[in-house]
Amino acid sequence: MIPYKTIIKIDRTRKQAIYIQLTNQFIDLIKKGTLSPNSKLPGTRTLADLIGLHRKTIVACYEELTLQGWVDSIPQKGTFVPKNIPVLQQQKLGTNNSNTDAQNATGFSFYKNPILDRKFPQSFSEDFIYVNDGVSDERLTPIDEIAKIYRYTASKKSSLKQLVYGSTYGNLELREVLTSYLNETRGLDIRSENLLITRGSQMGMFLASQLLIKNNEYVIIGETNYSSFDTTFEFANANILRVKVDKNGLDTNAVEKLCKKYPIQALYTTSHHHHPTTVTLSAKRRMHLLNLAKTYSFAIIEDDYDYDFHYNHAPILPLASHDLSKNVIYIGSICKTVAPVFRIGYLIASKEFVDECAKLRRFVDRQGDALLELTFANFIKEGNLDRHVKKVLKIYKARRDLFCSLLKKELGGFISFEIPKGGMAIWATLNKKYSWEKVGEIAKEQHLIISEWQRYDVLKKGHNSIRIGFAAYNESEIHEFIKRLKTTLEILRDGNK
Repeated sequence: MIPYKTIIKIDRTRKQAIYIQLTNQFIDLIKKGTLSPNSKLPGTRTLADLIGLHRKTIVACYEELTLQGWVDSIPQKGTFVPKNIPVLQQQKLGTNNSNTDAQNATGFSFYKNPILDRKFPQSFSEDFIYVNDGVSDERLTPIDEIAKIYRYTASKKSSLKQLVYGSTYGNLELREVLTSYLNETRGLDIRSENLLITRGSQMGMFLASQLLIKNNEYVIIGETNYSSFDTTFEFANANILRVKVDKNGLDTNAVEKLCKKYPIQALYTTSHHHHPTTVTLSAKRRMHLLNLAKTYSFAIIEDDYDYDFHYNHAPILPLASHDLSKNVIYIGSICKTVAPVFRIGYLIASKEFVDECAKLRRFVDRQGDALLELTFANFIKEGNLDRHVKKVLKIYKARRDLFCSLLKKELGGFISFEIPKGGMAIWATLNKKYSWEKVGEIAKEQHLIISEWQRYDVLKKGHNSIRIGFAAYNESEIHEFIKRLKTTLEILRDGNK
C-alpha cells in the first residue's frame, strides 16, 4: 500500500478547505502515476485512521474526485482510478529534471525575436541609486486630488455605464477635454475624431508601426534615438535609415538626400527635446521637414514626450500645429507629466488613420480604463493638471540647476555636457580616456546602477555619451548621486595611472 500517512500533508492554517487539499493531493498522485489506472483507493474509514482526519472529510474528498472524473465509485467494491485514464508522460531518465528547469521549460515551440531581447532596468534595494534617462518624481504626484476625483466619479450612478465595454477610441469625455486642452496649449486644430486614447505613448508607437510598415518600408530616425522606437519599428520589420543630429536637431538636408534615394514611409522625431541628446529641432528645420513630408508623402511621427517641461522660454509649438497636409502623427501622454502608472496617452492624426488605429487597438487591448480616463477628464477640466505642471516645473528647474552645477564643479574633468533648456535629463559625454562599461562595473560597487549604456551608441561610433535624468532626485539625493559618481570615476582614474 502507498504510505499515505507520510505522503499526505494537511495544512490547517490555510484558508483552503481540508477536503479540497486532500482532493488536490490525490489528483497529483494520479497525474504522476503514483496511483496507476485501476488502482483501488483505501476505504474511507481506513484512510481516516491513517491520516488522522474525520471520515466525513474523506467522503467529501472522494465525492469531489468522482465529480471531477478522477475516480470511479463502484458499489460494494470500492473507489478506483479509472482503467482508461491517461498517464502523463514522465521525463526520460538521464535528462535534467531540476525544479528550476522544470518550471522554466516550455512544452511547445514558439518564436523568439532577438529584437525584443533588451535588458531593462532591474529592481535594487533602496540604498541603490539607479541612473534613469529622465523620469518624473513619483513623490510629487497629486495622488490625493486624483483619488478624490476617482472616488467621486466611481460613486456616481451615471458612472455605472463606464463599467461595461466601451469605445476602442477611449472615453469620449476625455477625448473632448484633451482635444480642447491640446488645441489651447499646443496650438493644434483638431476635433475629437482625430484623437485616440492609448495606454501611454508606447501603444501609440506600436499601433502606428503596425499600420505604416508591411513590406520592409524605410523609416528615418536620428543616429541617436529613443531606443524603444527603434525596437518597435524593427519588430515591425522596418528598414531603419539614420541621419545625424546636431545642436539644431535632425539634419533635414540629410533627410532630403535619403528621400531622393529611398521610398520613405515614415520619420520619427522628438522635436521638442531630442531623445536622448535633449536638443530642440530648429524652426527652419521644422518647416523644411514638413515640406519634405508633403513632397515625398511620408508620415512624421512626432513624439512630444516632455512638452510641458521647458525652463528657459515658452515651449516651441510642435510640428503638428503647423501640419496642413495631414502628414503628422502626434503622440504624447499624461504618464510622463503626472506619473508613469497612469497609462493614459493619445495618438492624434487624420480621422482616416485614427479610425484604423482604433480597429487594430481592439485586438491589442479591447479598451482602456474608462473610469480612470473619466477621472483624468475631470482632473484636467478642474485645472489640476495645469497646477501640477506649474508646481513641478519650478522644482525640476531647481533640480536641473543644482545637478548641472555640481556635475560641472565636481566632475568637470570627467564629463562634459550642455545645460538642457528643458526636459528631465542631460546628455553627458565621458572623457575618451574612460568607457561607460568600466564606469558601470565600478559604480555598482558604490551602489550606483548604470544600465543599458550601450543603447545610446547603437552605431558604435564611440561618442561615449549617455542620458542621465535629474528630475526624480531631490536635493539630498542629487548630492549623494554626484558623490557616488565622483568616487566611481576617481577609482577608475587612479586605476588607469
